[in-house]
Amino acid sequence: MSEGRQNGQPQRKGNGAAPDSATKDTGLRPDDEAASAPVAAISEAEARDELARLAAAIAVADTAYHGHDAPEISDAEYDALKGRNAEIEARFPALKRADSPSERVGVAPAEGFGKIRHTRRMLSLSNAFEPGEVAEFDSRIRRYLGLDADTPLRYTAEPKIDGLSLSLRYEGGKLIHAATRGDGETGEDVTANARTIADIPQTLPDAPALLEVRGEVYMRHADFQALNARAAETGGRTFANPRNAAAGSLRQLDPEITRRRPLAFFAYGWGALSAPLAETQMQALERLATLGFTINPLTRLCDGPDAMLDHYRDIEAKRADLGYDIDGVVYKVDDLALQERLGFRSTTPRWALAHKFPAELAWTVLEGIDIQVGRTGALSPVARLRPVNVGGVLVSNATLHNEDYIAGRDSRGEPIRGGRDIRIGDRVQVYRAGDVIPKIADVDISARPADAQPYTFPETCPECGSPAVREPGDSVRRCTGGLICPAQQVERLKHFVSRAAFDIEGLGTKQIEAFFADDQLPIRQPADIFDLAKRDAVNLTKLKNRMGWGETSAANLFRAIDTRRTIPLHRFLFALGIRHVGENAAQLLARHFGSYSALHACLTGPADAALAELTDINGIGPVMAQSLIDAFANPAEREAIDALAAHLTIQDTERPQTEGSAIAGQTLVFTGTLTRMTRAEAKARAEAMGAKVAGSVSAKTDLLVAGEGAGSKATKAEALGVKVIDEDAWLALIGA
Repeated sequence: MSEGRQNGQPQRKGNGAAPDSATKDTGLRPDDEAASAPVAAISEAEARDELARLAAAIAVADTAYHGHDAPEISDAEYDALKGRNAEIEARFPALKRADSPSERVGVAPAEGFGKIRHTRRMLSLSNAFEPGEVAEFDSRIRRYLGLDADTPLRYTAEPKIDGLSLSLRYEGGKLIHAATRGDGETGEDVTANARTIADIPQTLPDAPALLEVRGEVYMRHADFQALNARAAETGGRTFANPRNAAAGSLRQLDPEITRRRPLAFFAYGWGALSAPLAETQMQALERLATLGFTINPLTRLCDGPDAMLDHYRDIEAKRADLGYDIDGVVYKVDDLALQERLGFRSTTPRWALAHKFPAELAWTVLEGIDIQVGRTGALSPVARLRPVNVGGVLVSNATLHNEDYIAGRDSRGEPIRGGRDIRIGDRVQVYRAGDVIPKIADVDISARPADAQPYTFPETCPECGSPAVREPGDSVRRCTGGLICPAQQVERLKHFVSRAAFDIEGLGTKQIEAFFADDQLPIRQPADIFDLAKRDAVNLTKLKNRMGWGETSAANLFRAIDTRRTIPLHRFLFALGIRHVGENAAQLLARHFGSYSALHACLTGPADAALAELTDINGIGPVMAQSLIDAFANPAEREAIDALAAHLTIQDTERPQTEGSAIAGQTLVFTGTLTRMTRAEAKARAEAMGAKVAGSVSAKTDLLVAGEGAGSKATKAEALGVKVIDEDAWLALIGA
């Protein structure tokens, strides 16, 4: 991919439109006679016209990709346009245009990055936005560890760098590979690029035999401005902000481009280790500094929430003068032994918190309110705004949450914004929550137009006309049309092919919309995708004859679909789009059941037994469990799921590595009060060692751990012949 093409986070893979979509405004199509003729056979006049069309087509694609984060053509087609442009310019150099795409540095490679699986997952952090959340973070940790308020507990506090996370693996003191975070489990191999960054040592003196150093790649403000100035002088692409510049620079497929970019690196942590770095977080950072890494000089030790907030305010006051972007402060428990005890949730460590700075604000005009219907039928109001720059990003849309928020009240009917409602034509204050999602914070009543009317939220679905009802306790209205609602069908299909689900190359949002409306090659449910790709000449002929498709692109799509006929269980579950079942829940379910057949048997068996088993899984509550049961109990849903599963090989999920565990595969119950370990910690330790922790004693229980004051559960265990041990025996059993 060329230098200009890789200058941001979004990846084009699989989320583009049908191959003709880049030509809607230019008239250039892959099957145009002039565009497909050999370059040696075209005339000078034809070359001039085609260069103009190519420049326009590439500009449209660049705007969609870089300006709107909504790619409209695939990488292969973009590269073909660039290649065609270069061939024509080589034959007719005098016709090279001032806005030629070839002025950008770099070449378009045929393949992307390799993949590296992280030895230890690279997780995200829990976020806080208010001071009270920092105090609650401290209280939550103390409760988990069983510490009272007077017990000393120290934290580190460091700036949260707004860059791209990177993991560096050293073996024998030598840099072996570098990987981006990716999805947390697997990242992109950017080793050659990382070697070009001056802040990253190639060798480490006196380092552990195995050391994974983790940190953030970023770009300083002065370097960013100079980079954009050089790009503007040469007609190259400029970047929206330093983070995009840093991310795009690191993720170049040509390391020489990365070498020319002024990237920097702060180390803040580690992954796999052959030997501990130190006993505390601060000491470990200091050890990394002695090994040659740059750590942030604003990192401080804090004795509690008050000191943490003082340092947060100090960093916030210095933010404008740092010379690089930060978006908050990260707090971590300093004692590494306590970090080990606290462990991890499914996606975040319990011992760390990111305290974000307040979102940046801007005022603009609300020009309209649209209602979008999601895959679960939720009617979501979207504000259409007069475009405004908020924190370096041009914002034209913002969420309005639900009808209560528009009306100026919360879900309990209490006033928000002083009870001020939001109307079309209002002057509104826009912010980006966590510097990501645009939202409306307030409205300027003094600037309200005289003819502005209160907004009436629809009570029927704008897509299918079905009643839109709001159930008691629900904050949103939902279309009752179900599978007859085309919006829900389309949104569920879009979710199905999304990156975290089936991630089918070349089948993205726009293609789904096109196939859904196609009567000859319809895709109305997920199984239709795999029916489409059957190896018969009829479907291939139909597809390659559609506008913008050809034999090669059609064959590529069929091949991409076929590669997804084998899918891991957790991705399959997430792709189904069952309400309340997100990526984390899908992982929990996959790890618990291990196989689709086991999960299917549970969900299609007695409902009360299914509910009991599902709610015994740590992280699965009764609402989510009931949603799963309802989905498999609905005849239409069940038929669609079974039709899909018939096309697939659903891979079993590997069980946790529990070699040497004395409790792997057993079902445990805890009762009474544990004095040297909280119940939450004991449960987490048991699950990490491969055990299942249940809430009640039954004939399936293998072991009951009885603390002080054990009551009826201990009595029932003895009656059932279940082995009962005390806390001392429990600690001995797990080697604690």
